[in-house]
Amino acid sequence: MSSIVNEAVLLRNYNQGIATLTLNQGDKFNVLSRELLSAIQVELDDIAGDKSIRVVVVAATGKAFCAGHDLAEMGSEPSPEAMRALFEQCSRMMVTLTEIPQPVIARVHGMATAAGCQLVAQCDLAVAVEEATFATSGINVGLFCSTPMVAVTRNLPRKQAMEMLMTGEFIDAETARQYGLVNRVVPSGKLDDAVGELAGTIAEKSPVAIARGKQLFYRQLEVGLEGAYEQAAKAITANMQDVDAQAGINAFVEKKPMPDWQDR
Repeated sequence: MSSIVNEAVLLRNYNQGIATLTLNQGDKFNVLSRELLSAIQVELDDIAGDKSIRVVVVAATGKAFCAGHDLAEMGSEPSPEAMRALFEQCSRMMVTLTEIPQPVIARVHGMATAAGCQLVAQCDLAVAVEEATFATSGINVGLFCSTPMVAVTRNLPRKQAMEMLMTGEFIDAETARQYGLVNRVVPSGKLDDAVGELAGTIAEKSPVAIARGKQLFYRQLEVGLEGAYEQAAKAITANMQDVDAQAGINAFVEKKPMPDWQDR
């Protein structure tokens, strides 16, 4: 089954539990216009409640993955009110990526700059081709990448993040992997296979356990060590009450095949 949602800016495809959202403004380097941000938000909100979807992939058409915000659109209406509304809209979409129960994988085939680099960082996982490049390049036009910084600094070590933010210089895909911005780097001809393999592996797992784990992962990062262990203990206690966990543990102990997992 596949469906197209607002072909002008965004495509949505579904296949075997994996939903792919494809940024479809390749001729504009997939800049995050207000229209595209709205389209992504609508789809994420819909996906969150769809139990048939196990994994989400964010992909793009054209030569670039995403070149960040639409500077022409921003420059045409730079008032504080307009800018506040734009960045609140973008921030809400970025937060939604972490709030939906399904893991989100960025499929990066080209350049990802500024808010495009933020999009990669905000996704739960990322696979990139060897030719992909990344930058928080706002500083080059006098605009510090403040909102991209939030996601980038939650992926990269401090010194490496600061260098990217202060210089605006590009890093290559292998450097991005070493820094922790992406998980895997593959030849361009292997990108779809690598993304499909990762998504498929996750889709085979219990969606209940995946959803609980994703929620806990981000929540515990924002508290101290004791608070993190407290939240983790509560989460795994609740997880142990799930049908999936009990059936899976019994199957392991009894050396039987893993059961069919329950929906969320």
